[in-house]
Amino acid sequence: MILASKSPRRKEILEDTGFKIQIISAQVEETSSKDSITDKIMDIARKKTMAVAKMHPDEFVVGADTIVEVDGKIIGKPKNEDDAFNTLKILSGREHNVITAYSLINLSKKIDITDYDITKVSFRELSDNMIKWYISTNEPMDKAGSYGIQGKGAVFVNGINGDFFSVMGFPIGKFVEKISQLGIELKEIENI
Repeated sequence: MILASKSPRRKEILEDTGFKIQIISAQVEETSSKDSITDKIMDIARKKTMAVAKMHPDEFVVGADTIVEVDGKIIGKPKNEDDAFNTLKILSGREHNVITAYSLINLSKKIDITDYDITKVSFRELSDNMIKWYISTNEPMDKAGSYGIQGKGAVFVNGINGDFFSVMGFPIGKFVEKISQLGIELKEIENI
């Protein structure tokens, strides 16, 4: 299976489940004219996946995109350290949604699936010193919402309601359930 993403977290989640992964990504403008947040994120995930699928029409290609949503606003990766600081201040002491959309495309088999998962994450109150320490680790700089739940950012998390792996970047449980509806069984995933 081709992963249309350079995310080491997505690769790890898929490989830990048994998928044999090859990474091939394409430059895609990550914008969408869709109206709802979930439609936007699914549109972007599908665009990223389709760009690679067109180059490899006989392969299964999977792609994903993750955003944080709070107060109806999309929060992506921080532009700089100040942006990361401001984002973490917004998330401090409250709940937010992590939305991960994924696509699975195999053009020759006429498979084209796009879906999403929403997980609610609550943060404890964060002091300015905690936030500055975290930014100094450089961990938040390539992550939606300026934190990684699987790393040092875990110290901010008060609780989650939903799929931990979706917050990490790929809702593996929902994905495996969806491909099983195509007749692909778990014992066959090594061959995809």
